Amino acid sequence: MRDKDLKKFLGKSVNKAVENINKKICTQLKNLLANNQEQIDKVLLELDGSENKTNLGANATLAVSLAYAKCSAIENQISLFKNLGKSYSLPIPLMNIINGGVHADNDLNIQEFMIRPDSAKNFMDAIEKCFLVIQNLKKLLKSKKMLTNVGDEGGFAPSINTNEEALELIVQAIEKSDLKPGNDIVICLDVAANELINDKGEYSIQSKTFTSVVDVLNYYQKLTSKYPIKSIEDPFAEDDWESWKKMTNILGKKIQIVGDDLFVTNTKRLKKGILEKSANSILVKPNQIGTLTETLEVIEMAKKANFNTIISHRSGDTEDTFIADLAVATMSSQIKTGSLARSERVAKYNRLLRVEEELGNQAKMARI
Repeated sequence: MRDKDLKKFLGKSVNKAVENINKKICTQLKNLLANNQEQIDKVLLELDGSENKTNLGANATLAVSLAYAKCSAIENQISLFKNLGKSYSLPIPLMNIINGGVHADNDLNIQEFMIRPDSAKNFMDAIEKCFLVIQNLKKLLKSKKMLTNVGDEGGFAPSINTNEEALELIVQAIEKSDLKPGNDIVICLDVAANELINDKGEYSIQSKTFTSVVDVLNYYQKLTSKYPIKSIEDPFAEDDWESWKKMTNILGKKIQIVGDDLFVTNTKRLKKGILEKSANSILVKPNQIGTLTETLEVIEMAKKANFNTIISHRSGDTEDTFIADLAVATMSSQIKTGSLARSERVAKYNRLLRVEEELGNQAKMARI
């Protein structure tokens, strides 16, 4: 919920949401004997009464929901991840290293080019492997007289013209780090196809030219055959269910097909995706749904269907590290929280390193 008053932060201020917390929500929760998270979230859901949190704002309900989870951990004098779950594992990071699409001012249509350190022995090792690749990529870009400025999620945003050029640079950076592409480090893509579809249902994945779904599928097959790509997020638009099914049928046994815009952390859409076999993985964003209980319900449903769960940040993120503890407590296989740049992204990695230290000999990496 935004105030939409152009005189205040160009309409992006959230005074109404804050007022809803301090007045409407506070009144309902005051003097309430809070026994569990579900009770608090139920009050929030009933008070809002809408399907999409339009009355209170998901930013208001989620703020209170997560605040209660943190207070509960403090009251119980244990770490947040231990208060959220009983079994733990450290997620494998999906680290953004080249930005395109709406996240960068270049000609790349694919929004995110990421790396995943599949051979990491522990989380510290995962961070080090990613760090090496990022630094070697930076050297490569400089040697080619390309800019090394970063996009809004911390990845580089050089003037690259094709997806293949970006992929070649990443493979070279992996090799220069004395790591094996496809073994130590794999490549993951976030296409964000909602931004790349026209009125005819055609897509501009490869360039500004729009092509048919068949051509797009062939292109994905070509890319995954040539490069060590093991995950593609949002390869088609959120309501193009048929194309998602075809994609999962063709490539689902070989790579992750990740639904973000397709599922929007919503059990109704996820249930449809599971029944129709439209994907095999889900990106989980608590602020897409608005309460912790609903987020946990989505994760549980996904796990029962043998979907990989990837806990994710958002573009307009803060230094809050809740999702790091959430990933550990739910034993989610991966976390997507940007590159090793910008404090709001690095904060999550620092938190996960501290969690690993706290767990000591009990610390283990998640499995994909």
